[in-house]
Amino acid sequence: MKDRLEDYVLKHSTAPDALLHEIYRQTNLRTIYPRMISGPVQGKLLEMICRMLQPKRVLEIGTFTAYAAISMARAMPDDGLLTTLEADEELEPLIHDFVAKAGLENKIELLIGDAKILIPGLKDDFDLVFIDADKLGYPTYYELAFEKVRAGGFILADNVLWSGKVADPGVTDAETMAIREFNQLVANDPRVEQVLLPLRDGLTIIRKCS
Repeated sequence: MKDRLEDYVLKHSTAPDALLHEIYRQTNLRTIYPRMISGPVQGKLLEMICRMLQPKRVLEIGTFTAYAAISMARAMPDDGLLTTLEADEELEPLIHDFVAKAGLENKIELLIGDAKILIPGLKDDFDLVFIDADKLGYPTYYELAFEKVRAGGFILADNVLWSGKVADPGVTDAETMAIREFNQLVANDPRVEQVLLPLRDGLTIIRKCS
């Protein structure tokens, strides 16, 4: 039933263009964990969110192969800039290649390194932050990113359902526990309002109230 619903959703959503299709295909051919890619439905949702919000400064934590970065940057204003952070230096050539093919070299800034070190050094405030990196770091990324988001800005967090493991008290591996900690941290934070959507592996939309 789940597979049939996913197929139905795909068939009734705008299909990705040739470049995004190529990124999806090359990710599956050339990376070890291709399931980490955002994919057509989530990519289109991120694009739609950026078309609605029109953010001029976006921070992405976890680039992977730039599917999400390209989806968002395309929908940003012409003078917008998306800063994306990636820990795996081996992905750098692939990311640059796809960004160049998208013609977005002036709208996407790639920084390679540990996000925990890079984020405090970022000088700008951001309208939107997308967290999609290592799950153990989610609580830390949230706190660091929060300081960089303007009042009224948004934080998006991917994989917050973690294949449903967060709702199973019998699952206690480190990554599941980190996602649970993150979800509870957001739920208890009086500075924000949030909604957790059961899209793919779960996506939380968080608004910084003040």
